[in-house]
Amino acid sequence: MVSINRYLSSQKWDLLLKALPYQLPTTIIGHSVMNQPIYAHRLGNGSAKVLLWSQMHGNESTTTRALLDLFAHLRSPDGTRLLEGLSLMIIPQLNPDGSSAYTRLNANKLDLNRDALDLSQPESIALRKVFDSFSPDFCFNLHGQRSIFAAGKRGNPATLSFLSPSANEQRSYTPARVKAMQLIALIHKNLRLQIPDQIGRYDDTFNPNCVGDCFTSLGVPTLLYEAGHNALDYDRDFTKKMILNALITALNAIEDGDYFNHSTEEYDQIPKNEKDYVDIIIKNVNVKTESGFFKNQELAVLYQEEKMGESVFFRPVYHSFSEKIALLGHRVLNAEDILKDSEVEFMEGKTIDIS
Repeated sequence: MVSINRYLSSQKWDLLLKALPYQLPTTIIGHSVMNQPIYAHRLGNGSAKVLLWSQMHGNESTTTRALLDLFAHLRSPDGTRLLEGLSLMIIPQLNPDGSSAYTRLNANKLDLNRDALDLSQPESIALRKVFDSFSPDFCFNLHGQRSIFAAGKRGNPATLSFLSPSANEQRSYTPARVKAMQLIALIHKNLRLQIPDQIGRYDDTFNPNCVGDCFTSLGVPTLLYEAGHNALDYDRDFTKKMILNALITALNAIEDGDYFNHSTEEYDQIPKNEKDYVDIIIKNVNVKTESGFFKNQELAVLYQEEKMGESVFFRPVYHSFSEKIALLGHRVLNAEDILKDSEVEFMEGKTIDIS
């Protein structure tokens, strides 16, 4: 299986921006390890300031694609009104090197979301300089999550997940964190009709080197957005629409203050993300391993995402097997429907030949 949409290099993003029938106000806020420019777009003249950044992890492109749709929305009458009350600073690709290589890490093989205190990377420094100079009232940290997450234990796939990051080891409900919780509660209420039981809540263990935790500890409400999986939409086109809806909902709520009507209890009731899914479960498989032969097993398969030219290839690999596997599958198939041979030689992480 191959996806063209999921691969969004800095070069492809530049072409998409140049194809727009309008020009965005653009500044260069820094350069990547490989000296690629890191662009930001400032929109609006309102008093409430929101800083958004995407593709901090280069292989998480869905939220960046949603930003392109957000730019279009902001030119509509509703969007124009919104920009009268807000000032937005949008960084679509914080990690252009990773975006082009389709990797989570930057060109120095470091995770930018573990560099908030060390500031060892030029991309991290660029973000922090914008944070300090722009002085946002809210931050949106835009990411993508794997297809393994459920919204609650053995729940539906987590199409979207959110987090109000902790500000300290005690996970205290600081004023900044409470505001982010209230805003997420409002987003959840508005979107749950479109994606019922498909919104999850990320783990809030404190890590001071994570950007969201760091900015929250500095007193700025920060929302983690995670673009997840829905049905068999591996292009994440439906998820992109839900991210756009979540962004517009949140921006409207910041502009009109409606989030104050929501509580931390509502946030706490959002089901936690659980690692309960694999991409495929194959039933009635005979499995051969170094330790023996196992008949009529259930075999779990995960897709590994790999850059292939200008696309993303989903390579199926062995995950685990059991007589009755404790995981859920986005697809559940019989061996005869997908395997060339009902007997397989299992090795975790090895490519599996499926039709």
